[in-house]
Amino acid sequence: QVQLVESGGGLVQAGGSLRLSCAISGRTFSSYAMGWFRQAPGKEREFVGTITRSGGSTSYADSVKGRFTISRDNAKNTVYLQMNSLKPEDTAVYYCAARRQFGYSDSARGYDYWGQGTQVTVSS
Repeated sequence: QVQLVESGGGLVQAGGSLRLSCAISGRTFSSYAMGWFRQAPGKEREFVGTITRSGGSTSYADSVKGRFTISRDNAKNTVYLQMNSLKPEDTAVYYCAARRQFGYSDSARGYDYWGQGTQVTVSS
Protein backbone atom coordinates (compact mmCIF):
# COMPACT_ATOMS: atom_id res chain seq x y z
CA GLN A 1 0.00 0.00 0.00
CA VAL A 2 1.51 3.29 -1.13
CA GLN A 3 0.71 6.30 1.00
CA LEU A 4 1.51 9.95 0.36
CA VAL A 5 1.22 12.53 3.11
CA GLU A 6 1.56 16.26 2.40
CA SER A 7 2.45 18.86 4.98
CA GLY A 8 3.52 22.48 5.17
CA GLY A 9 0.42 24.28 3.98
CA GLY A 10 -0.96 27.33 5.71
CA LEU A 11 -1.82 31.00 5.47
CA VAL A 12 0.73 33.41 4.05
CA GLN A 13 0.67 36.98 2.80
CA ALA A 14 1.18 37.78 -0.85
CA GLY A 15 4.86 37.85 -1.66
CA GLY A 16 5.67 35.32 1.01
CA SER A 17 6.98 31.78 0.81
CA LEU A 18 5.97 28.30 1.87
CA ARG A 19 7.58 24.90 1.49
CA LEU A 20 5.37 21.88 1.09
CA SER A 21 6.59 18.39 1.79
CA CYS A 22 5.24 15.06 0.65
CA ALA A 23 6.41 11.86 2.26
CA ILE A 24 5.79 8.54 0.56
CA SER A 25 5.73 5.14 2.19
CA GLY A 26 5.09 1.63 1.09
CA ARG A 27 7.39 1.29 -1.88
CA THR A 28 10.78 2.44 -3.10
CA PHE A 29 10.46 6.19 -3.46
CA SER A 30 13.02 6.40 -6.23
CA SER A 31 10.77 4.22 -8.39
CA TYR A 32 8.34 7.09 -8.84
CA ALA A 33 8.31 10.33 -10.69
CA MET A 34 6.50 12.84 -8.51
CA GLY A 35 4.12 15.61 -9.34
CA TRP A 36 2.38 18.49 -7.63
CA PHE A 37 -1.13 19.60 -8.54
CA ARG A 38 -3.52 22.10 -7.07
CA GLN A 39 -7.24 22.69 -7.02
CA ALA A 40 -8.94 25.94 -6.18
CA PRO A 41 -12.64 26.07 -5.22
CA GLY A 42 -14.86 25.64 -8.23
CA LYS A 43 -11.94 24.89 -10.54
CA GLU A 44 -10.41 21.81 -12.10
CA ARG A 45 -7.31 20.25 -10.63
CA GLU A 46 -4.32 21.73 -12.41
CA PHE A 47 -0.73 20.74 -12.91
CA VAL A 48 1.90 22.64 -10.94
CA GLY A 49 5.13 20.76 -11.58
CA THR A 50 6.86 17.43 -11.72
CA ILE A 51 10.23 15.84 -11.11
CA THR A 52 11.80 12.69 -12.50
CA ARG A 53 12.77 9.68 -10.44
CA SER A 54 16.35 10.76 -10.05
CA GLY A 55 15.52 14.41 -9.55
CA GLY A 56 17.58 15.29 -12.57
CA SER A 57 14.78 16.97 -14.48
CA THR A 58 11.79 19.11 -13.59
CA SER A 59 8.93 20.73 -15.46
CA TYR A 60 6.54 23.45 -14.36
CA ALA A 61 3.31 25.09 -15.32
CA ASP A 62 3.81 28.52 -16.85
CA SER A 63 1.84 30.09 -14.01
CA VAL A 64 4.46 29.06 -11.42
CA LYS A 65 7.64 28.94 -13.47
CA GLY A 66 10.38 30.98 -11.85
CA ARG A 67 8.55 31.11 -8.50
CA PHE A 68 8.12 27.45 -7.53
CA THR A 69 10.82 24.80 -7.29
CA ILE A 70 10.40 21.05 -6.90
CA SER A 71 13.11 18.93 -5.34
CA ARG A 72 13.33 15.48 -3.85
CA ASP A 73 15.41 13.64 -1.30
CA ASN A 74 15.30 9.96 -2.15
CA ALA A 75 17.07 9.07 1.10
CA LYS A 76 14.18 10.63 3.02
CA ASN A 77 11.42 9.44 0.69
CA THR A 78 10.25 13.03 0.40
CA VAL A 79 9.49 15.49 -2.35
CA TYR A 80 9.31 19.23 -1.77
CA LEU A 81 7.59 22.18 -3.36
CA GLN A 82 9.25 25.48 -2.54
CA MET A 83 6.85 28.31 -3.30
CA ASN A 84 8.16 31.87 -3.43
CA SER A 85 6.57 35.18 -4.39
CA LEU A 86 3.17 33.75 -3.64
CA LYS A 87 0.09 35.39 -5.12
CA PRO A 88 -3.56 35.23 -4.02
CA GLU A 89 -4.29 33.20 -7.15
CA ASP A 90 -2.01 30.47 -5.80
CA THR A 91 -4.62 29.77 -3.14
CA ALA A 92 -5.70 26.14 -3.49
CA VAL A 93 -5.45 22.68 -2.04
CA TYR A 94 -2.11 21.27 -3.13
CA TYR A 95 -1.71 17.58 -3.86
CA CYS A 96 1.34 15.46 -4.44
CA ALA A 97 1.14 12.43 -6.69
CA ALA A 98 3.35 9.49 -7.64
CA ARG A 99 3.77 8.04 -11.10
CA ARG A 100 4.96 4.48 -11.73
CA GLN A 101 5.63 4.82 -15.44
CA PHE A 102 8.93 6.05 -16.74
CA GLY A 103 9.15 9.76 -17.44
CA TYR A 104 6.92 12.45 -16.06
CA SER A 105 3.50 13.81 -16.94
CA ASP A 106 1.59 17.06 -16.64
CA SER A 107 -1.75 15.23 -16.59
CA ALA A 108 -3.44 14.01 -13.44
CA ARG A 109 -4.32 10.82 -15.31
CA GLY A 110 -0.60 10.04 -15.53
CA TYR A 111 -0.31 9.50 -11.77
CA ASP A 112 -1.18 6.43 -9.79
CA TYR A 113 -1.17 7.53 -6.17
CA TRP A 114 -2.31 10.72 -4.50
CA GLY A 115 -1.99 12.40 -1.16
CA GLN A 116 -4.89 13.89 0.76
CA GLY A 117 -3.92 17.48 0.00
CA THR A 118 -2.82 20.46 2.04
CA GLN A 119 -4.44 23.90 2.00
CA VAL A 120 -2.45 26.92 0.92
CA THR A 121 -4.08 30.30 1.36
CA VAL A 122 -2.43 33.49 0.16
CA SER A 123 -3.89 36.72 1.44
CA SER A 124 -3.65 39.99 -0.44
